[in-house]
Amino acid sequence: MAWNDPQWGKDDKSRGSRGDSGPPDLDELWRNFNQRLNGLFKRRGGSGGGGSGKGMPSFELPGLGLIIAIIAVLWLSSGFYIVDAGQRGVVLRFGKYLETTMPGPRWHLPFPMEEVEKVNVDQVRTVEVGYRNNVKSKVQSESLMLTDDENIIDLQFSVQYTIKDPEDYLFMNRGPDEAVMQAAETAMREIVGKNKMDFVLYEGRAEIAARATKLMQDILDRYKTGINVSKLNMQNAQPPEQVQAAFDDAVKAGQDRERLKNEGQAYANDVIPKARGVAARLLEEADGYKQRVVANAQGEAARFSQVLTEYSKAPQVTRERLYQDAMQQVMSSTTKVLVDDKSGGNLLYLPLDKLMQLSTPNAPALPEPAATAPAAPVAAPQENLFRSRDAFRSRDREDRP
Repeated sequence: MAWNDPQWGKDDKSRGSRGDSGPPDLDELWRNFNQRLNGLFKRRGGSGGGGSGKGMPSFELPGLGLIIAIIAVLWLSSGFYIVDAGQRGVVLRFGKYLETTMPGPRWHLPFPMEEVEKVNVDQVRTVEVGYRNNVKSKVQSESLMLTDDENIIDLQFSVQYTIKDPEDYLFMNRGPDEAVMQAAETAMREIVGKNKMDFVLYEGRAEIAARATKLMQDILDRYKTGINVSKLNMQNAQPPEQVQAAFDDAVKAGQDRERLKNEGQAYANDVIPKARGVAARLLEEADGYKQRVVANAQGEAARFSQVLTEYSKAPQVTRERLYQDAMQQVMSSTTKVLVDDKSGGNLLYLPLDKLMQLSTPNAPALPEPAATAPAAPVAAPQENLFRSRDAFRSRDREDRP
């Protein structure tokens, strides 16, 4: 039958009786639907009107079983949940811990029998001790600490931590994040109280952070907080603002002291090696001088022994030779020339003293004659030469017997 048939929805009898065209009877269609639905759930539905379809339509609600089924499906479907990566699902049955689920789609008994709390175990959480959000916004009740040498320092630091045990984190402590902050402050105060002020402010910051991290982890494990401390960051460590100027002066004085010590050490490193070198050189020279003197003494002793042997063989000749050697040694430093003229003969005068001075390397140079001096007569040296010869001859005759 076509959809545009004007007699659709009417039987043949009604068609014959009425003989006119019109839309289908909606009331009848609704009654038929209710009857079929009630028959499906084995319930008998009442008819609201006569066969003519006139009067008010009777609306019948769906079956109670269908409603209960839909509600049950929705209630059971509320038990599905998804645990994201980096999270853990903690399932509670009537408030008591049941199990911990891993990431992925999961299902549990719907509320109120079971419920799930998701805990992010990969998130890095941070607590700040001594300040909030900015190092300038100080909390002095947390930051001021006493050192071993009874000085007060202003120390600000932060602690980064993660959750390693969701069960302990949720059930063993009422405020685990607050416990982290209190444990961090307690551990830091204990470590600072056992060290000097300069060690805390300067060279020992890394060591103090490591020791405080270990001590804080021990405290949290003892309390079963389920928290793992990953890092402790020292944000600021300085003296209190009231004594900052005096402390800066003390620091400058300490730096000047270190600078002077370094300069003195540098000077010592420069002078001491030189002095040691000079001392070593003097020792070597003294040792060389000792060896030379000893060798000369040994040589003189050996020479004396040889001379003594020769003297015992020929005393007269040896004495003459010793005398000549001694006179040669004595007369070698004089400018006088002694000539033995016993053998006679002509003696030609030579300026031996001048020649000896010229042959000496350190002898002073002879003065050059002035250019304006008159030329000396040639005959004068000859006369002086003959006079000196006559003088030597006369002396030689007088000395002869």
